Amino acid sequence: MNIAALRKSIHRPMAGARGRTLAVTGALMAVGLLLPSCVVTSGPAKPTSTATLAPGAFSTLDPAGVAQIEASKVARLDMRSGTLEKTAVKVGATETFGPEINTIGEGKIDLTIEGPSGEITAKTDRIRFLAAETRTDFSQVTYFLTAESREEFYGLIRDGVQRYGIDSESAERWISSTETDPSGKSGFSLTSGHAPGVEVNYDLRYDGSKDVQVIIVHVLPAA
Repeated sequence: MNIAALRKSIHRPMAGARGRTLAVTGALMAVGLLLPSCVVTSGPAKPTSTATLAPGAFSTLDPAGVAQIEASKVARLDMRSGTLEKTAVKVGATETFGPEINTIGEGKIDLTIEGPSGEITAKTDRIRFLAAETRTDFSQVTYFLTAESREEFYGLIRDGVQRYGIDSESAERWISSTETDPSGKSGFSLTSGHAPGVEVNYDLRYDGSKDVQVIIVHVLPAA
């Protein structure tokens, strides 16, 4: 049946209202058969990644891994061998930096670094990775601790002394010096600890004129 014939069938008289309804319905169905079919298809599926790590799994530092850390606010790094190998976290062998993970204003990341003889844990909103082009591993993992009071700041320092073997005498001497000059400004690197089997260094940045005090923590491979 062609379109002209359909038009004639639509206008062909039929007995009663029921006949007219059937004629129109049949004609419209026939037109639908003549017209090319339209199939709505969606585009290619976008890759998705889970926002949480599987139990016992470690984070990667490729774009998908970074997105997972930022979404879940959880990062676990494997330094049980004493190093963090670039290939193990999906970073190119000749890269001199890993990604900077920054969640400032979005919440802090629960960071865990598994060392040969213990673990390092922290809540942080900035993590950095440094390497040399000729190294297969990262020479340094850096994260930032923040405190909104001197008491909280001192608590973080003493926690590092207890957990990571950071030198307590140098820590207490520095704390005493800031207590005698609370409005002053001081930067000091404490003698590193090695209790987790890797080197943990606390670089203290104190400024009495600011509301937030900072500890820059450097985690270096085992010697």
